[in-house]
Formats: sequence, structure tokens, C-alpha cells
Amino acid sequence: MQDTHLIPLPSLCTHYEIEMSFFDGLNDHGLIEIVSVEKTYCIHQDKIADLEKMIRLHQDLHLNVEGIDAVFNLLDKIDNLQTELMIAHNKLKRFEDF
Repeated sequence: MQDTHLIPLPSLCTHYEIEMSFFDGLNDHGLIEIVSVEKTYCIHQDKIADLEKMIRLHQDLHLNVEGIDAVFNLLDKIDNLQTELMIAHNKLKRFEDF
């Protein structure tokens, strides 16, 4: 990872008006990966979209870290089921064409 692709967590705390302990909780539950660069904790910019979803769940729905973890696990299962359904649909379509 290049340092240019890392965003310092203190600036995210200021921008989103959220405590550093929230990010620590997300890291403890394996929802984000915090990287330390020169004594500054950072997150990779590719993970910002997921992080923003987590922040919205926390701020808008008042979910704690455990709730956010449950929501992301359910969303992951939904994505997997949709993929499996699409594969099954494509296989069925192949047989209907005969």
C-alpha cells in the first residue's frame, strides 16, 4: 500500500464528527483495517465507501458496532444469494433454449 492512498483517521474523526473509539470498535470487529504510518492511524481510501455506510448506520440508525457487524454480514449473505440466484437463473435459461 502506498501512503498516498491512506487517509488519516484523525481527519475522518473531524470530518464525520465521530470519536476515534468508533473506529477502534470497527477495527476490533474486523470491519475495517487500521494501518499505522508514522504514529498516525490510517485507513485505505478503497474502504471509504464501506466506512461511510457504517458511519451512516451508526449516526442515522443509532446502531452500535455489533449491529453494524450484523448488518454487513447480512448484506454479504444477500450478495452471495443474489449471485447464486443469477447463476441458477442462467443455467435454467440455457436449458429452456433447447
